[in-house]
Amino acid sequence: MRILSEAHFPELPNYYRGKVRENYDLPDGRRIIISTDRLSAFDRILTCIPYKGQVLTQTARYWFEATKDICPNHILDYPDPNVVIGKRLDILPVEIVVRSYLAGTTGTSILTLYKKGEREMYGMRLPDGMRDNQKLPTPVITPTSKEFDGGHDEPLTPAEIVERRLLTKEQWDTLSRYALALFERGQELAAKRGLILVDTKYEFGTDESGDIILADEIHTPDSSRYWHADSYQASFEAGTRPTSFDKDFVRAWVAERCDPYKDEIPEIPVELIQQTSDVYIKAYESITAQRFVPDNSGATPVERIRKNLSAYFS
Repeated sequence: MRILSEAHFPELPNYYRGKVRENYDLPDGRRIIISTDRLSAFDRILTCIPYKGQVLTQTARYWFEATKDICPNHILDYPDPNVVIGKRLDILPVEIVVRSYLAGTTGTSILTLYKKGEREMYGMRLPDGMRDNQKLPTPVITPTSKEFDGGHDEPLTPAEIVERRLLTKEQWDTLSRYALALFERGQELAAKRGLILVDTKYEFGTDESGDIILADEIHTPDSSRYWHADSYQASFEAGTRPTSFDKDFVRAWVAERCDPYKDEIPEIPVELIQQTSDVYIKAYESITAQRFVPDNSGATPVERIRKNLSAYFS
């Protein structure tokens, strides 16, 4: 299996290693972002999934192209299937999640908070009597604080965002407008593929002129929840979860066998890794209506990327 586990090139300056991405800041204000195949969960790297980095990069590319008329994004070039050349931005300290259904599993999801008995959240009020995975009357924005130093994100209201000076009123209005328009476009195109875009995360930053720019990724299987539309109604009536791109085989397998936050991770079966890779590829093809064509040129993925990035070496 061709795996991209690392992408460290001494020829490139200002290296920063993220959980799944390798980053390099060029002197001219551009950033090189390389998506590896690393799979992160439980605050650690579990394994690598073949072609995961290429799938996510190319899925995001499809959506960046399909939404560039709505708001500016950070993309400048794609020299390799795993690589983005983007504008270096100052990331804004508020993470934007748009939701269209009462769903989710994290501590900040509206379903989790609703089940705890909360009805007022994120500056809105939900009525009593709602059921798991019920469609909301209209999409809502659920912003959280973006903790850069390992802290826990916290739910915010629009008023708190402005009062705490995390964003100006003008910035919040712009982010809200962009996020809702991006989500509407995402739902519209997903519906044509027989999919429901349930919720998604957006990250924004500002450039040297102070303009707000869409960063990171958009509408990928890692940043978004998709359901198969033909499974929704029957699942909702039965009280079960609609069919989705379930990529959590590895996460569930590990959690059943150890304490993933403390114990050594057991060796993960090759079959399980391949199954997860197949799901990522299926997600790409379902979302974009394009056939996934892996780039197997070069002796290894690292050598291919080194060749494609040679123009950026100092």
